[in-house]
Amino acid sequence: MPGIVGFISRRPAAPWEAESHVEQMLNVMRYEPTYVSGRYSSPEMGIYAGWIAHGGSFASNQIFQDEQRKVALLFSGECFLDSETYSFLRHRGHAIDSGIGSWLIPLYLEQSDGFFEQLNGLFSGLLIDHRSQRAFLFNDRYGMERVYWHENDDAFYFASEAKALLRILPELREFDKEGVIEYLRFGCTIHSRTLFKGIKSMPPGSLWCVEGGRCKRSKYFEFRKWEVETTQSPCEFQADFQETFKRILPHFLQGNEEIGISLTAGLDGRMIMACLPEEGVGPVCYTFAGQAQNLLDAQIAAKVAAACGLQHHILRIGPDFFSDFPLHVDRTVYITDGCLGLLGTHEAYFNRQAARLAPVRLTGVFGGEIFREVSFYKPVRLNRELLHLDWPGLGQDTEPDHISDRLHPVTAAVTGDIPDRRFGVIAAGRSQTVFRTPYLDNELVALAYRIPRAIRDSPEPVIAAIKNNSYKLSRIPTDMGGLGNEAPLTSAIRRMFGRATFKLDYFYSEGLPRPLERFNPVLDAFKTGGMFFGRHKFLYYHKWFQRELAQFVSEEIRVAIRGSELWNARYLRKILAEYAHGTVNYSSEINVVLTLEAIKRLLFQPFGTDTIESPRSAFARIDHPASQV
Repeated sequence: MPGIVGFISRRPAAPWEAESHVEQMLNVMRYEPTYVSGRYSSPEMGIYAGWIAHGGSFASNQIFQDEQRKVALLFSGECFLDSETYSFLRHRGHAIDSGIGSWLIPLYLEQSDGFFEQLNGLFSGLLIDHRSQRAFLFNDRYGMERVYWHENDDAFYFASEAKALLRILPELREFDKEGVIEYLRFGCTIHSRTLFKGIKSMPPGSLWCVEGGRCKRSKYFEFRKWEVETTQSPCEFQADFQETFKRILPHFLQGNEEIGISLTAGLDGRMIMACLPEEGVGPVCYTFAGQAQNLLDAQIAAKVAAACGLQHHILRIGPDFFSDFPLHVDRTVYITDGCLGLLGTHEAYFNRQAARLAPVRLTGVFGGEIFREVSFYKPVRLNRELLHLDWPGLGQDTEPDHISDRLHPVTAAVTGDIPDRRFGVIAAGRSQTVFRTPYLDNELVALAYRIPRAIRDSPEPVIAAIKNNSYKLSRIPTDMGGLGNEAPLTSAIRRMFGRATFKLDYFYSEGLPRPLERFNPVLDAFKTGGMFFGRHKFLYYHKWFQRELAQFVSEEIRVAIRGSELWNARYLRKILAEYAHGTVNYSSEINVVLTLEAIKRLLFQPFGTDTIESPRSAFARIDHPASQV
């Protein structure tokens, strides 16, 4: 995945050895042939670093430096330049291009330490200022561009992927007990904790200054600044929401690369389509779908694209997804450092197809979390018998602190729910495409803090914006009903039918609640692909594990029974026996067991030899086109 790597040594290091360490760190992250990379070193400051980027992307134009080469910036991700800052820099005599990052160093020269708060986007970076003999390691204010780090007596190490640290620091190839407990409870680790002992991730909005071998840790942004904003009236907020969204959206359409928009039947992607500028070449549209189902997502997205005069493609799961599933799992676990496992194997698979249509993926994700208090956090509720050891806290159903009432709901979303729970999904996607979402624009997130309580969980601001900007799009219902252009009774019936069929799809794909599990076969019998089933969901891992992937699951669980100190072998045998009958849904247990076992195999064991330097050969069999587009 694109990112940065390196270390800042506290002791004199042999240049050849230091450069070798950086190359090894880069090599484990260089798993796509389209990536470009480079290195930078400053031996006098003890800095040895490198970078990887998608070819042709914003970050592929580095290393960014001033004319005297006194300031250097290694950068991952993207930043968007507003017109006011652009005019300021041009007025100051800087020749810049807003699309390729040539403005970053001039802005730092003008703003000094205030530069970091000016950045708007998802990013991380290492800035080396030889004038002051200081280096700054930083990330975006939401922590979406992760920076993993480890510190010992010799050096401070950092990398965008944990596996880069594991490659050169074998003593870290061990699970962090508390991290594993959080993963088993919530499906992710919380805050700065990771799955790996001795490795943490930088908090959102971090600015760490290294000077004279000392690391001073601080933050360039605190969300308290936005939390004190005065809420607006519904009318004021809706007006500001529409104006701000339309003004910032063109930033996400800039650049020389073709842009694709991933569409669903929902509102947040529809908002993007309604506010697209009339001038310029329109983006290509696509929707992820199952093997053959004609989902509402695909049907409605096609209508939305057609109303805008744009092409629409359906990207499907092909036969190779199942025939090459072990390799797809390994790719997913490897790319995301285990933040995504079996139940997310489709993410890199779909984004690989999307990259063939357009290298940039614009999406409406996170609109619900930020503007409507949607949360993806929920306890996994695994049976404590799954573990061989008694780990305290595993059976607790309490929520993480940052989604409790102690935090502002928007702060909880942008510093917890999104960068913790959703990180693996975004990391898998970013490995294949350049990821963009306008809903994490700094100005738009700041506006979310002014939502009046009366509409804090309401879709009305988005619906109103769609109506005001595109009457055609407002006439197309979502999968949950119309946008208020129908008679009240018709609208209510559509909404009730949408919710009922969504729930049926959910129960079919996830299984009935544990007290009703014995009726799962009855639900199967009613699933005929007609009007009540298969309208919303297509990721049937629960069923796939029992059918197309049954042999893979059975073999991998038997391997875990024979060779793992984590799991209760008796309980794993129970899973094998009961899952085959289809009455009990053990997909969550299967996911965590096989994901953690894959982490050990891919990230711990192979690095013990010198024979595996790059993962590219291991993934070579799935570099062919995945399916028909």
